[in-house]
Amino acid sequence: MKKFLLTASAAAIALTGAAGTAAARDQIQIAGSSTVLPYASIVAEAFGENTEFPTPVVESGGSGAGRKKLCEGVGENTIDIANSSSRIKQSDIDLCAQNGVKEIQEVRIGYDGIVFASDINGPEYAFTPADWHNALAAKVLKDGELVDNPYKKWNEIRADLPDQAILAFIPGTKHGTREVFDEKVLVDGCEENGALEALKAANAGDGKAAEKACMALRTDGVSVDIDGDYTETLARVDANKNGIGVFGLSFYQNNTDKLRVGTMGGVVPSVETIASGEYPVSRPLYFYVKNAHLDVIPGMQEYIEFFVSDEIAGPDGPLAAYGLVSDPELAKTQEKVKNRVPMGALN
Repeated sequence: MKKFLLTASAAAIALTGAAGTAAARDQIQIAGSSTVLPYASIVAEAFGENTEFPTPVVESGGSGAGRKKLCEGVGENTIDIANSSSRIKQSDIDLCAQNGVKEIQEVRIGYDGIVFASDINGPEYAFTPADWHNALAAKVLKDGELVDNPYKKWNEIRADLPDQAILAFIPGTKHGTREVFDEKVLVDGCEENGALEALKAANAGDGKAAEKACMALRTDGVSVDIDGDYTETLARVDANKNGIGVFGLSFYQNNTDKLRVGTMGGVVPSVETIASGEYPVSRPLYFYVKNAHLDVIPGMQEYIEFFVSDEIAGPDGPLAAYGLVSDPELAKTQEKVKNRVPMGALN
């Protein structure tokens, strides 16, 4: 099997989250998820070093912002690919269509998990989604009644949790990680602790309104949105030793000297537990391709095929070494990419 060159500079890009500046428009332009950024940076660097094409420019900014930029229109002044740690929404697809972006490819690159980590020298945490909803929600169920969140310490929520003040650093709303956190932690936790049914009753049986209420967070400083990337979250945890940050698995794995990870539902997050589906807070990672640019921007098709090749995205490739859980259906993705198959409507 051919092994692609992966230099120290690519690793440095992945670790720092930095990206270069475009010198000319013959470079592929990519923006979006800070979670996908390290993987895309590794691939971009390897692509530039192993092909005749320039190294693509990879920028961050958040999943939602990246998809919005993708949908600004067609032409060399618009980006070619949007990285995303959550699936595209129908509203994004509709916006793209309104602006002349008629065909979008959805490329699933693998899987990642959302982990909950605190200072390496702090106590151990064994969480459930219900714990997180009780800790951060604006309204919680107590003694059968919906009340403003009264909890100040984790052990007030559950006696076997640490006697430590609640302080959480969570991704801001522009990040794809936040969407997954909202759905797989807050809403699932809201259902687990019974608040969902109470909120549904309070909203005349409206399930969507109840789920939205489940995701409403307290505003007393206990829940802190982080608009930057995971390095900012890490800095906040370092400065606030009782704080708990929400990270991607790969970022945590590269900072185990600073962070202690909590379990979720009794499961330790790892490549193995995410690949098996045992860890409950995992998610697929994507990038979205503007098909209209494939034959205009040099190297686009080649880059996409390179990214999802066995040598790069497979279980023995550099992305897996950095923490990506390889997609067991990678061969299907490769076939779709080869045939430039556009995605259809989501509803």
